[in-house]
Amino acid sequence: MPGSPVIPCLRYAAAPAAIDFLCDAFGFERHAVYEDADDPAIIHHAQLVLNRGMVMLGSVKDMENESLYTWSTARDLGGVTGCVYVVVPDPDAHCLHARNAGAVVVQEPQDNEGYPGRGYTALDPEGYVWSFGSYDPWVEA
Repeated sequence: MPGSPVIPCLRYAAAPAAIDFLCDAFGFERHAVYEDADDPAIIHHAQLVLNRGMVMLGSVKDMENESLYTWSTARDLGGVTGCVYVVVPDPDAHCLHARNAGAVVVQEPQDNEGYPGRGYTALDPEGYVWSFGSYDPWVEA
């Protein structure tokens, strides 16, 4: 299996801009991006990869007629209920790159308290929380 079977899925008000940001600031690469044929500002589905991990995303507008639930963004809700954690080999260098690309760092790189590794936390332009760290839960300490 190329990566984890658990893949975070997010919705963005400005999905094309979010894709650009996630690639430029956090180092993701486009694996697949499906735009609306009539409106390229609407992303029906995108898959971004980093190392062996993936995140999927799409436009909030794409689901505006969904009757079972309503998609929103962290910023629209005024808070978050979780974050996306990404293993990176050098959190300090990753943080510097992300900050230079416009990420808002909300927790500077620091050693993890109570377990191995080091990490930092940043926000993307729509308010989602991203934590990056050297702690890899799949590797025994």
